[in-house]
Amino acid sequence: MAGCAGAWAAAPATVLVVGDSLSAEYGLRRGTGWVPLLQQRLQQLKADVTVVNASISGDTTSGGRSRLPALLAQHKPTHVVLELGANDALRGLPLDMTRANLVAMTLVAQKAGARVLLLGIQLPPNYGPAYGERFSAMYEQIAKAHRAEAVPFFLRGVGDAPDAERWFQPDRIHPNEQAQPRLLDNVWPPLARLLGVKGKP
Repeated sequence: MAGCAGAWAAAPATVLVVGDSLSAEYGLRRGTGWVPLLQQRLQQLKADVTVVNASISGDTTSGGRSRLPALLAQHKPTHVVLELGANDALRGLPLDMTRANLVAMTLVAQKAGARVLLLGIQLPPNYGPAYGERFSAMYEQIAKAHRAEAVPFFLRGVGDAPDAERWFQPDRIHPNEQAQPRLLDNVWPPLARLLGVKGKP
């Protein structure tokens, strides 16, 4: 990626990423996950943005909800990225609870003055079409109802790729190192708009 001399951010900003193993560099070399790549891209674009990665492998929306108030108080982010929900589904937790937790996190972040971006997850077919459709639609529905932004499918180009196996670690759950730039490219357009970052990486 080549930097762009004309790039700028509207004002100094702090992006707080609250996620699970998909954002916590599970199984990856440190510095190769999509969140560190985001910080690198912002630096190359000379944007005055600090990225704080508060992701924890295995975390659920309930865990994120309990952690978020202290994170907001500590880091005072201008933007919050919520990448949670996959572990709720893996554990068979009620969808209504997942939705309520994501809504609560969105509202508490907004009350603290942050703009919110939700990263949507789609489930494998074995969860059943009805549940899967309700789950994947939830993120955009929450964003629309609460004036937030959403990425419909965070793993687009990875989880739905015809050669999907090449983009995953041996567990076939966690994207590998070469998939991380694709994840960042999925997050980048709406996040760049929210940040007011101009320029093309």
